[in-house]
Amino acid sequence: MDLTAAASIVPLLGWAVHGGILTRRLASARRDPLTGLHTRAGWTARAEHLIRRHPRAAVLLVDLDHFKTLNDTHGHAAGDAALVATADRLRAWCGRNGIAGRLGGDEFVAVIQDLAAVDLDALTAALHRPLHYGGTSLPLAASVGACLVADLPVPVLTDALAAADAAMYAAKGRGRRGSRASR
Repeated sequence: MDLTAAASIVPLLGWAVHGGILTRRLASARRDPLTGLHTRAGWTARAEHLIRRHPRAAVLLVDLDHFKTLNDTHGHAAGDAALVATADRLRAWCGRNGIAGRLGGDEFVAVIQDLAAVDLDALTAALHRPLHYGGTSLPLAASVGACLVADLPVPVLTDALAAADAAMYAAKGRGRRGSRASR
């Protein structure tokens, strides 16, 4: 290879490496570093796409109950373990039927293709299984709110999130440890 050809390849190689680095940074910015779930930005684009393609889709909000107490009593490492366990359980429940994300703190979100095709009680049971951490069994509990997108006047993600949020707070109001679908 002559010197002129090599000199023209070097900038192209630099741009290719730079593009690869930017792609990896963008992908990592759309993933929560602790749980590996999508962040709000990464989840939103996927959720909107899923809602457009699946008219029977449902949006769920999950909020850990008594998380501050767990964190204060057992330490931040135990709190992190609880967040990771919740993420793993939500991801497993969604499977290939949906997408899970972490909004921040102890709030999680999911969108699934069809609520009738999954067992919401199974999710609630999974989220309430104790976490074995540091030689002890830590109690976990979560409130879940769900919104069937088809029940909305206009099937948009922001309205589905608002309805799921209201349903989640209704579940908390019933003494926590439950789930509720908006109607």
